Amino acid sequence: MADDALSHADDWRQVHLGRLLGHAMRRFDERVLALMAHDVDVPLALSNLAARQQVSAAHIHITRHLARTGSRLTELAERAGMTKQAMGTLVDQCEAWGLVTRGPDPLDARARRVLFTADGLAWLEAFRRAVAQAEHEFHASVGDEIATVVTIGLEAYAAA
Repeated sequence: MADDALSHADDWRQVHLGRLLGHAMRRFDERVLALMAHDVDVPLALSNLAARQQVSAAHIHITRHLARTGSRLTELAERAGMTKQAMGTLVDQCEAWGLVTRGPDPLDARARRVLFTADGLAWLEAFRRAVAQAEHEFHASVGDEIATVVTIGLEAYAAA
């Protein structure tokens, strides 16, 4: 009986808001990557990387935060909430995969900008479609009312 009471006393560690948000984000990102792995418009090499789970949620930071006109590495790292060194490693991988390239910064000859390649722009468009599909599936799973309340609540929480 005492062990059972202790077990229930620790339930909060598995179901608190932070843990639920983390699980939901991982599930959503995994679904987006799975959809991208099967998108016929994604360049084959990138599709294969996604299908073999070589592309992680960390790589999605570049997709989420890189401006279409390019970004400096420091800007990209700041938007993603990562160190410049960690973002540099991700950019190196994405450059090797053909998603991005580094080019001159028109505003500062000493600086470099990270830019999407043509394949990277195709990846970005596939990401847009996959996010829309995953959001549609979320709505279908929990219902439109709950999905709307969750979205509004998360927007308010993130803005605070």
